[in-house]
Amino acid sequence: MKKPRVNHPWVKHPYRVTLIRGDGIGPEITDVALQVLAATGAKIQWDEQIAGLRAIDRLGTPLPEATLQSIRKNKVALKGPLTTPVGKGFSSVNVLIRKEFNFYANVRPVKSLPALSDRFGPVDLVIVRENTEDLYSGIEHIVSPGVVESVKVITRKASLRIANFAFKYAEQNGRKKVTAIHKANIMKLSDGLFLDCARQVAKKYPKIHYDELIVDNACMQLVLNPSRFDILLLENLYGDIVSDLAAGLIGGLGLVPGGNIGESGALFEAVHGSAPDIAGKQKANPVALVLSAAMMLDHLGEKKAADKIRRAVEKVLSQKKFRTPDLGGKATTKEMGEAIVKRIRS
Repeated sequence: MKKPRVNHPWVKHPYRVTLIRGDGIGPEITDVALQVLAATGAKIQWDEQIAGLRAIDRLGTPLPEATLQSIRKNKVALKGPLTTPVGKGFSSVNVLIRKEFNFYANVRPVKSLPALSDRFGPVDLVIVRENTEDLYSGIEHIVSPGVVESVKVITRKASLRIANFAFKYAEQNGRKKVTAIHKANIMKLSDGLFLDCARQVAKKYPKIHYDELIVDNACMQLVLNPSRFDILLLENLYGDIVSDLAAGLIGGLGLVPGGNIGESGALFEAVHGSAPDIAGKQKANPVALVLSAAMMLDHLGEKKAADKIRRAVEKVLSQKKFRTPDLGGKATTKEMGEAIVKRIRS
């Protein structure tokens, strides 16, 4: 019997994956992603769970224990966008999941689609963002009336871990260069530690070029000459900002997939919001979640199926009649999805 092609020993075949449809436009774009995945022939058993507003309405919590148990058991999840109520005392579900499962690496491939725009030239880079600490540790306190202090946490353990991930990712995916982004000229201890760790790891990968860039200069260079970048290695806050900036180079968050990866599992998601204003109107662009599903297939070892999806998306977007309104077309979410499925099957 032929063994399944997988990257991780805990993954079984057919693959069992936790599915969270999400809020707002989430169910619509998730339906498209599921149809696209089915068209590739990948054998996936879905374990559907709820989170976000649906979970709050039904169970009074944005992240039910059953959902956590499902992710813990299956080790792989696909998630649509979720809504975190403002001013209601609920934490971001995305942050809660990352912390609960120690998904320490946020990975966002950013690749231009020639049919849509070449305003910034060819873009083909990967953002690797540390996902667990920095200012997002949430350590804040009032020093005195009118004075608040936020604590930036950078540790050697987390910095070495994310640097190792970035260089290993480069090695496994044929990438030639890793650029560490920092502000060590000002934050000499915290960002200095991050750079020390990146340099230490870089020595183990002599075939991969390593350089460093101050974050403000990096933002300018991304706009002026994005082709100079390959893999960008960043702390949490810089990564959050730069990843959205990079998405803007190719047309926005509706075209960018995302993955959160840890030592014993991963979650793949569209990084845009739930867009409740267009929910149910079939106006949502499903590409980000479809490409996130392709990333999930890569993670499972199904690279041929993943490549089918990416090729199909490029072909479909080359025809304006299949583009959703945010991309200058008039197609519905369903129509774009059907076109991608048809292209995969052909």
